[in-house]
Amino acid sequence: MATAYAALVSLVHTIEQIQHHPRPPVSLDENQVQSLQEKVAFLQDFLEDYSHRLSQEHGDGLMVRIADAAHAAEDVIESRIVDQIHDQSTSTHGEKMSSIDHFYQDLQNEIAEMDLIKKEVIEIKGKMRLIQDQLHRDSLAAGSLSSSTSMVQKQAMVGIDDVLIEIMDKLTGQHSSSRIIPIVGMGGIGKTTLARNVCQNPLIVQYFDIRAWVTVSQEYNTRQILLELNLDIEKDEGNKKKLRQKSEEELGEIIYKSLFGRRYLIIMDDMWTAEVWDNVKFFFPNNNSESRIMITTRLSNLAFQITGSHGLRMNFLDEEESWDLLCKTVFGEESNCPHELEEIGRKIAKHCKGLPLSIVVIGGLLAKSKQTCDYWEYIVENLSSIVSLEDNERCLRILYTSYHQLPVHLKPCFLYMRVFPEDREIRVSQIIKLWVAEGFLKPISGKSMEEVAEKYFKDLIDRNLILVRGFGFNGRIRFCNIHDLLRDLCLKEAQKEKFLCYHDIRKGINAQRRIVVHQNASKNKHDISQVLQSAARARSLICDFQGALLFDSLRLLRVLNLADWDGVYSRYQGLQDEYFSEAIFKLVNSRYLAFRADLNLSSGFRSSLHLLWNLQTVIVKEMHVIDAPPGIWKLPQLRHVQFYWFHLPDPPAGDEFVLENLQTMSSILNFKCGEDVVKRIPNIKKLRIGYDDFSFSHYCLQNLDRLHKLESLACTFQSRPRRSLLLNNLSFPYSLRKLNLYRNGLHWEDIATKIGSLPFLEVLKLFDAVMGPKWETVEGQFCSLKVLLVDGCYDLKSWTTESSHFPCLEHLILIEAGNLKEFPPGIGEIPTLQTIQLIFCSSSAIVTTKRIVEEQEELGNSGVHVLVKLSTDDSELTSLASNNFQFEIGF
Repeated sequence: MATAYAALVSLVHTIEQIQHHPRPPVSLDENQVQSLQEKVAFLQDFLEDYSHRLSQEHGDGLMVRIADAAHAAEDVIESRIVDQIHDQSTSTHGEKMSSIDHFYQDLQNEIAEMDLIKKEVIEIKGKMRLIQDQLHRDSLAAGSLSSSTSMVQKQAMVGIDDVLIEIMDKLTGQHSSSRIIPIVGMGGIGKTTLARNVCQNPLIVQYFDIRAWVTVSQEYNTRQILLELNLDIEKDEGNKKKLRQKSEEELGEIIYKSLFGRRYLIIMDDMWTAEVWDNVKFFFPNNNSESRIMITTRLSNLAFQITGSHGLRMNFLDEEESWDLLCKTVFGEESNCPHELEEIGRKIAKHCKGLPLSIVVIGGLLAKSKQTCDYWEYIVENLSSIVSLEDNERCLRILYTSYHQLPVHLKPCFLYMRVFPEDREIRVSQIIKLWVAEGFLKPISGKSMEEVAEKYFKDLIDRNLILVRGFGFNGRIRFCNIHDLLRDLCLKEAQKEKFLCYHDIRKGINAQRRIVVHQNASKNKHDISQVLQSAARARSLICDFQGALLFDSLRLLRVLNLADWDGVYSRYQGLQDEYFSEAIFKLVNSRYLAFRADLNLSSGFRSSLHLLWNLQTVIVKEMHVIDAPPGIWKLPQLRHVQFYWFHLPDPPAGDEFVLENLQTMSSILNFKCGEDVVKRIPNIKKLRIGYDDFSFSHYCLQNLDRLHKLESLACTFQSRPRRSLLLNNLSFPYSLRKLNLYRNGLHWEDIATKIGSLPFLEVLKLFDAVMGPKWETVEGQFCSLKVLLVDGCYDLKSWTTESSHFPCLEHLILIEAGNLKEFPPGIGEIPTLQTIQLIFCSSSAIVTTKRIVEEQEELGNSGVHVLVKLSTDDSELTSLASNNFQFEIGF
């Protein structure tokens, strides 16, 4: 179902890109296009409206035929495009009429096949006696319904009070001799949820000096485990970057030194083998009997191997607990289930057999549907047939019910989550870019494709099919992942539908559209490279290992992601950068390119970039300044450009072409914001720029305020420019929501005039950007500011402000405020304030902050959490520590 629908949407998308392209790469016959679009639209409507009612007898074969026909039509069109672009770039000969005729005839054959499918569908609809069935439409209309579940996904814990008490006693009890505490139970029973809640418990936070979490998983890597633990322990972003370069032995030594003499809690989640423990246990010093290691595992024998006991076993919920959890998931913490739904709701909870994951996922489905007895009865009927299955298989079948009830437009998005490695936190921004590039998102009128992707993403979260793992300062979700069992479901369904080819790529590779190769599952890299030569129809290659890959046969490729999922892009090792990038830029059908290479060595980058007729995203992670070619202005579909640093050429004279879709450019060195540039990037949302000289009149920075869609701006100067030049030439658009400034040389009074009046600004980060001893704020500015970070305010001695000057502030971070005499009392009175971080600040600022927090607590305002970081231990200051006022020592 997902593959057929994705194929239809992708075909429509490809045709529309050709029709709307200012320089179409191929000429399509209008009559053929009209006929094809009519048939595709009919089949799309059929899948959207009636896919849930198809029997397996009718459904499976029909879905294969629809997918094959749509893929074949797209193959004909895109093969023609690639051939024509290559011919035009290498030859001056005219086009042969016979090849044109063959193209139109091949396309006509596929249209005829689709017409046969349409007639078959009409017959099937007649046999099914289709009538308006609101029951099924309840679930299909779910995308427009409001959700009663929280985006935060603070999952309720039900029925585990006894286990929780026992764990807390083992962790903090003075007489406990258990250094290693295993939590054991089947997948989906709630082990990770319990461990997370324990780890975040205020008593645990206060009791342990260090808490660190690592997810191990089946395909573990010892160095990766040590790196994740170090990254969780280390708070400084600069040091985190250095850690990624360390060897396994160095990482282990750093952990040992960090933990030595400290009371620590290490959580190792989802452990499958004792070998993992044997590899890392030496790095956990046993010098403190109050330190603990907590592991979660599905394997009782593993717990016994490591500890000599079978650990704390998590049991299934009883019927009342299951009903309680279902109510909380569907209706929120109030648990107000309508009386008419209670009886049938209890049946649903009972059929989940006490497995929390099943209850939560089914609850997510019910929360996104209209609460009617008919629809809930339908769910019970589907669950009734699977209650006899055993443990994991039963859970998979229950989860499949939720997948089956997904609106068909969400199914490709959900199955695509399987391209990401197990137990990794996934960047939401990367998911969005990839979904858009894949072409399986159906457009929504009035929304950009990124907005459509974000809507679909939120729908999957609301259904508890995607788990939130981290938020940005602006409150938006930054990281996510999916549960192991849901991941297994994705794999089974994706392989069944041939939506993804995963791991064993030697089977039927020639017909695969999306190929995923992960390092841990790929033993023979050279063998894989050879097998890929048969993947002539592939549109996507997702690969995270460094090795020799040849792209000769992947001529239709649209998505190429050569990256690990920590954001490090693999350098091509089979050929030199020059030849590698030459091969990359022959992939003229590309939409998404992410890799690592020095493009300054590539003539292909300079001469061929403009041939990539449908390029949307290009991400190159290489520590060189790149000279972008003029052809970058000739890419009408370009949406995101991300280089380490690059020079953006002036737009070609006389060419009025506008990059309507361009949203991100990062990072441009000596960006010229002239008239010609401004009118060509009207919808830019995110911009990172930097300057190593100060010819301000030449760079026209006063035109920045004409970028009316700009939401995020980062501006860096290699050294501070003259203040007068900056004030006269730098102007910000009112649309800004996030602003980062580096070494700008402004004074504190300039912040009010240049920045304070920006009405939508939510995040302001100043890095060695402001000078002067005194900052006085006034009311009526920073009206929307939620996050304020000031790093390197060495001169600042006095800060005078009131709570009304920052009415929405939630997070305040001060770094290197060594001369600040007093923390402003008005900050403590801001009702929205959640956290304050004082990093390497003056003792007087720390002491006055403590006094302000105590005063607020006496007034009943105890919601502010303060973190103080000191370079060296200071017993007088650390004696101020409390539950809401914590200290960290070290750089």
